[in-house]
Amino acid sequence: MSTKNSSRFTPLIIAISVVVGILIGTFYAKHYGGNRLGIINGSSNKLNALLHVIDDQYVDTVDMSQLVEKAMPQILAELDPHSTYIPAQKLEEVNSELEGSFSGVGIQFTIQEDTIHVNSVVSGGPAEKVGIMAGDRIVTVDDSLFVGKDLTNEKAMRHLKGPKGSQVRLGIKRMTEKNLLDFVVTRGDIPQNTIDAAYMLSQDFGYIQVSKFGRTTHVELLNAIAQLSHQNCKGIIIDLRENTGGYMEAAIRMVNEFLPEGKLIVYTQGRKYPRMEEYANGTGSCQNTPLVVLIDQGSASASEIFAGAIQDNDRGTIVGLRSFGKGLVQQPIDFSDGSAIRLTIARYYTPSGRCIQRPYESGNDSKYEMDWLDRYEHGEFFSKDSVKLDKSTSYYTSLGRPVYGGGGIMPDVFVPRDTTGVTSYLIDVSNKGLLIQFSFQYTDRNRSKLNEYTTEEDLLNYLKKQNITEQFVRFAAEKGVKRRNLLINKSHKLLERNLYGNIIYNMLGKEAYIRYINRDDATVLKALEILERGEAFPKAPETVTDNKDNENRKKRTAQVYSRTEDPARHFRYAAVG
Repeated sequence: MSTKNSSRFTPLIIAISVVVGILIGTFYAKHYGGNRLGIINGSSNKLNALLHVIDDQYVDTVDMSQLVEKAMPQILAELDPHSTYIPAQKLEEVNSELEGSFSGVGIQFTIQEDTIHVNSVVSGGPAEKVGIMAGDRIVTVDDSLFVGKDLTNEKAMRHLKGPKGSQVRLGIKRMTEKNLLDFVVTRGDIPQNTIDAAYMLSQDFGYIQVSKFGRTTHVELLNAIAQLSHQNCKGIIIDLRENTGGYMEAAIRMVNEFLPEGKLIVYTQGRKYPRMEEYANGTGSCQNTPLVVLIDQGSASASEIFAGAIQDNDRGTIVGLRSFGKGLVQQPIDFSDGSAIRLTIARYYTPSGRCIQRPYESGNDSKYEMDWLDRYEHGEFFSKDSVKLDKSTSYYTSLGRPVYGGGGIMPDVFVPRDTTGVTSYLIDVSNKGLLIQFSFQYTDRNRSKLNEYTTEEDLLNYLKKQNITEQFVRFAAEKGVKRRNLLINKSHKLLERNLYGNIIYNMLGKEAYIRYINRDDATVLKALEILERGEAFPKAPETVTDNKDNENRKKRTAQVYSRTEDPARHFRYAAVG
C-alpha cells in the first residue's frame, strides 16, 4: 500500500479507535466504577442525573412524573415557608381567588349529609337564570349520581366549575317537588368580590372589610368609598383581620388612596432583585380622611404592606392584635404543563425600613405555621405585655414613634380577645361543627318563613322570639353532646350570637352577617371610639429621654423617608400572599 493510500484511511482508523475506547471505558465504568455517571459531578445537573439514574436503573418501574410532582414541594420547602409549588389541576382554583372571577354555575353550597345543598345563588348568574334556588339539593351531575361519603368540596367544585360556555346537567331535589328536576346550566363568569362589606357603622363613620388583595380590589375600594361618601362619611375603618394577602399591586394602589404625594409606601429588595420603591402619586381620594385599620394574627403579606405604610407615615391608627409577620415577596413562574411555582425573590420593607418577616427555619413549615398557637399559649391574644418585641430591630415613624421589625406589625392600640363565655361545651359543639349544621338545617326547614325578612334587623327580631338556643341544645344532645345547663348558661350569649349570625348569613349573605357580628365586636367598637374622639391621626411622642438615640432616630428617619429625585413607580404584579 502506498503512503498516499495509507494516509487516506488514517481518519477512519482514528474514529474507530475512539469509539472502541468509549465502549471499553463505559463497560469498565459500569461494572467496576460503582455505576458513577460523570454528569453527577456537576451540582447544577445533579437532580436531572438522579432522575435519569432512577428511570434507567431502579429495581421497579417508577412513574417519573409523579415522582417529580412529589419532589417539587419538598425542594421549595427547603428555601422558605412561602415558596410553593402549585400543580396544574389546582392552579386555576388558586388564581381565581385573586383574579376577580371564575367560570362556573354561580352557586354557593355546603355539603350536608353527603349531599350538595345550595345555600344561595349568584344574582344574575347561570344557575339563577335556569331556575335553581337556595335550598335545592344537587343529586346528579351529567346524569351520574353525585352523592356519597366520598363527596368533597374539591370534587364538587371540579365538576361545577368549567370553561365559559360549557354546559353541565344537574339533577335537583327540591323539597316542594316530588320528582327530580332537571336543569342544563351554561357556565359563565362568576364575580369574586374581595370587599365583603361596605356600610355606615354610625351616622358619621363608615366600615370596609377587605378579605384579600386581588386584581379588582382597588376598583372595589373606589366603589365602596364612593358609596360611603354619598352618605356623608367623615372617617373610615378598614378591616384587614384574617386577610392573608394577595397582590402587592393591589395593596399599593389602596394605600395610594390615603397618602399625600411623595410619601413612601413600600420598597422591595432581593439578591437578584434591585431595590424598587413605591411612592404615593397624590391622586388619592381620601388623603385627609380620618382612618383606622384593623389587624390580627391572620393579617399577612399585602395586609401588612397596607398597615405598615399607614403606621409608618403616621397616617392613621392601627388597632387589634399583632399581625402574621410575612415580609417575603413571591414571583409567579409558570411551567409549560400548566403547573407553577411561587418563588420568593425579595423582601419588602415598610417606609421606616423594617422587614416584618418573622423568623423561620428552612424545611420546618409545621413550626412556622403553628406560630399562632405559640402566641395563644404565651397569652399574646389576651395581654399586650405578653407580646415579645425584638427591641434590637427598632425603627421610627415619620413623627418619631418607635416601631419594631422581625415579627409582624404591632398595633398602636391593642385590643385583647374576649374569652368571656367560652366553655368546654361551646368548644365541643364548635369543633364538631354542630353550630353550622343546626343553622343550615334550621334555615332549610324554615326558608319560606325566613324569606319574609329582607334586613338583618327584621330577621334578628324574628329569631329572638324562636328560642333558637334551646332548639340547638336539643339538637346537640341528639348528636351526642350532653346537656350541661351551667356551661350552657355561661355560653348562652356566644351560642346565640353564632346561631343568629349563621342563619342571617344563610338567608341574607355575608355583608348582613358582618353587620350583625360587628354590633358587639370589641375591636370594631374601639376603632369607632377612636374616630368619634378625633384621635385617628397619631401624635408625636411628647419627650425623648436619650439625646443620642434621638439624633440616631432623626438621621434614620430622614434617610428612609427622603424621596429620591426620580423614584421608581413601577407597580409590580407579584403575589405576596
